[in-house]
Amino acid sequence: MKSEHRIVVLGAGYTGLLCAIRLARRTRRTGARVTLVNPTPRFTERLRMHQVVAGQELADHQIPELLDGTGVVFVRGTAAAIDTEHRTVAVDTPDGPAVLAYDSLVYALGSSTDTSTVPGAEEHAHTLNSPLAARHFAQRLAELARTGGTLNVCGGGLTGVEAATEIAESHPGLRVTLISRSEPGPLMNTKARAHLYAAFERLGITLRVGSTISKVLPGGVELADGALVAADACLWTTGVRVPALAADAGIAVDERGLVLVDATLRSTSHPQIHAIGDAAAVRQAWGPVHGTCQSGLPVAAYTADALARRLRGKSVKPFRFGYFHQPVSLGRRDAVIQFTHADDTPRRWFIGGRAAVAYKEAISGSPLKMYRLSKRVFVSASLSKGGRATRAERSAR
Repeated sequence: MKSEHRIVVLGAGYTGLLCAIRLARRTRRTGARVTLVNPTPRFTERLRMHQVVAGQELADHQIPELLDGTGVVFVRGTAAAIDTEHRTVAVDTPDGPAVLAYDSLVYALGSSTDTSTVPGAEEHAHTLNSPLAARHFAQRLAELARTGGTLNVCGGGLTGVEAATEIAESHPGLRVTLISRSEPGPLMNTKARAHLYAAFERLGITLRVGSTISKVLPGGVELADGALVAADACLWTTGVRVPALAADAGIAVDERGLVLVDATLRSTSHPQIHAIGDAAAVRQAWGPVHGTCQSGLPVAAYTADALARRLRGKSVKPFRFGYFHQPVSLGRRDAVIQFTHADDTPRRWFIGGRAAVAYKEAISGSPLKMYRLSKRVFVSASLSKGGRATRAERSAR
């Protein structure tokens, strides 16, 4: 083992930041050096961007402060290219180009909303892809609310549901329409979905279910059947795309650009590269793990622990994970928590209303407390390892 093992973590989102902090603690006696790369010094809570567009201001958490005392070196910059042969990363920094050498690389660049699949979405729709975009859109919504304007929220996934309800609650003068190809809350049981629909009705949200959007226009969206749903503004929340950095570097990816990983979350083509979060094609016996904070944090913690074990010459067990719940905010005063099986299919139990709000904030709120605690002690980041569903996969290997 080298006296100084260079570990570079690309991306300081939910997964990258936790992985870097945990790596620093796990490897501090191995001679490893951890470097974290991110375009901005501010930590972005992407899962709270719907609160920003509703006019709320989130706390300003600076990454260097969150890293204080860990020994992690923070580099402000954007990863421009990966040279897998020489094991370097080219980074564009405010001071000019830089090159970082690595022995191990953690690829945690995440994803963004895809506006490339439907004509006009890139030009005419707003997204929650960045705090700056969210704040600009918040100003636009405030203006529309004062004049009784209209908003189309495109996409009935969890992001679309949380955004539509948050905006409708904060701006009662704004008429909100949620447009979805499939039924919102498809992974909820009947009672939990009824609570969701009651929230839509209470907040005055109009639903257009079973509608496929064929084009986004300056004044609304055109559906596949030719109908026009007019609106003053459009929020696009459907579709996911990842950076092309891995594919451009020759790292094995799937058809969506996600890095293909083995059972220990290492790249199948370049074992010195670990992929986590939305950028990784992680699978369990029951199917693919989809990108959420619930799965991202266990993936990050596992990767930090696995890398540290390898540096000590120890064996690594396969990653195991199972979903436990599906928490959905419905504004600041309502929520619904659907408890799930490991594969994210619904159980019979759910919580709604104020109790769900309290549960969500306590169990699945901001991970900042976990980050701070992880600097001092080892914290479990998973509510469930999947039980028999994932043990079956291990025994089959």
